[in-house]
Amino acid sequence: MNRFFVEPANVKEKNIIIDSKEDIKHLSKVLRLKKGDEIEVSDGCEWEYMAVISDVSDDAVIADITDKQAFAREPKLDVTLFQGIPKQTKMDSIVQKTVELGVKKIVPVFMDRTVAVDKGKTGKKVQRWQKIASESVKQCKRGVIPQVKEPVDFEQAAGSLGGYDLIVFPYENEKDRTIKDLLRNIDGADSPGNTAGAGVESSSDLPGTVAVIIGPEGGFSETEAEKIVAAGGQPVSLGKTILRTETAGPAALAMIMYELEL
Repeated sequence: MNRFFVEPANVKEKNIIIDSKEDIKHLSKVLRLKKGDEIEVSDGCEWEYMAVISDVSDDAVIADITDKQAFAREPKLDVTLFQGIPKQTKMDSIVQKTVELGVKKIVPVFMDRTVAVDKGKTGKKVQRWQKIASESVKQCKRGVIPQVKEPVDFEQAAGSLGGYDLIVFPYENEKDRTIKDLLRNIDGADSPGNTAGAGVESSSDLPGTVAVIIGPEGGFSETEAEKIVAAGGQPVSLGKTILRTETAGPAALAMIMYELEL
């Protein structure tokens, strides 16, 4: 069944108004939905609805509410991906896959080994990445569209890490600790914002917010790695092989969701 997103103000007592020109065109011209067809609608904040289309026009689609419930598929864990900006269109795949896996926010980051790009021409790329995120959410039926933020410099990214309960730092030079070791032994010493006792025994012991930091194709510089660790980052290995930047983020996120998402 097709899913659409509206602002909470567009949800009335008995019906929902879809007034996005793009959604109206997609619904009526591409999907060829009509009066009497059933759709899913999310308000992007808390609720999702089943609704039956009662009117279709060039200005709006009206759908009568038949069921209302809290988000059923939205992860409780709040994960932000800080992604070193890769070459070409690799970011498209990273956005698509991490959104499907449950990321809440994606922050593209200019790092020391980012291949030179024109920082003044990232606006259209961010718009494309946000559109990919929106399309991925509809496909996997999540309740919230993750934000793809404007790119930031590494110093800005590192300076924002203090607000996270857990900072996962997949690092190719880490040999002693795997991500499994970290996730299965979360305690106050390993997680800067986590005050739980040793070991994960209940949902109250788990971090609520997690940052994942992935480098570009060339990896992290030594200076960047030191600054991430100084900010509370926990260096981990993702396995015996070195993963591509477009693989590392989705792999780390999948492991985190498997271990920490209840």
